[in-house]
Amino acid sequence: MSEQLLNDIKLIGVDLGIRVISVLLVLIIGFRIVRFIEKRIMKNRSWVKTDPTLQSFLRSFMKMGLKLLVIVTAIYTAGIEMTSFVAVIGAAGLAVGLALQGSLSNLAGGVLIIALRPFRVGDYIEGVGQSGTVTDIGLFYTHLTTPDNRAVIIPNASIANSSVVNYGIFPTRRVDLEITVAHNAQIETVKAVIFEVISRNKMILDDPVPFVRLASHEAISLNFVVRVWVLSGDYWEVHFSMIEELKEAFNQAGIELPYPKFVINQKGDL
Repeated sequence: MSEQLLNDIKLIGVDLGIRVISVLLVLIIGFRIVRFIEKRIMKNRSWVKTDPTLQSFLRSFMKMGLKLLVIVTAIYTAGIEMTSFVAVIGAAGLAVGLALQGSLSNLAGGVLIIALRPFRVGDYIEGVGQSGTVTDIGLFYTHLTTPDNRAVIIPNASIANSSVVNYGIFPTRRVDLEITVAHNAQIETVKAVIFEVISRNKMILDDPVPFVRLASHEAISLNFVVRVWVLSGDYWEVHFSMIEELKEAFNQAGIELPYPKFVINQKGDL
């Protein structure tokens, strides 16, 4: 092997090594700068005052954009012509776009959620067969936390194109209960007991006025409908406490709960 060839190989190796080191430095320093910028923006007063729902989306968008800028800078540092790079990206774009149709749909879904605001971070929602509190709305996925502390990750496209029940959009909710008592109970007595339980519960709102009426009567039971309004955060506490307190109140008032009865007729000896 000639001395000139060895020198050429050394020069190529040195040049390649410098480029590799330069690319690594750009990536390492660039990603650290991205993290620094992210932390500084999150501490900014204007950012703190921004709607948490918008914060989540913009943070994901900003991180992706800045990291993409770092990667492009690293490619330029490697000596790759940007015109050639753009041509390659353009040629591969169609194939990548087809392969990532779902992800692009999720991105569009995320934009729709942010623009239309059917729910926000902190709202309790139900949709696409899942329910929980919204903890994050990202570029591609919406994150929920269920009451039993499970994380649910839903593609934005799915939730943007389906019906969603938002339990947290209004400050108050109505608690609906169906109370069943024995058929021989006095209607006014039952209503009086229920209203007494309602009056003792400080979490139940006076406006709208609580509603208690007989809804139907069956062969062995009277079915009452109870509707009271509470703050959204008190819903489950009132729901369960009402059931417990009504049972105790019925016991004290001598109001029986329905149960099947059998009448046995005994014939005399034949």
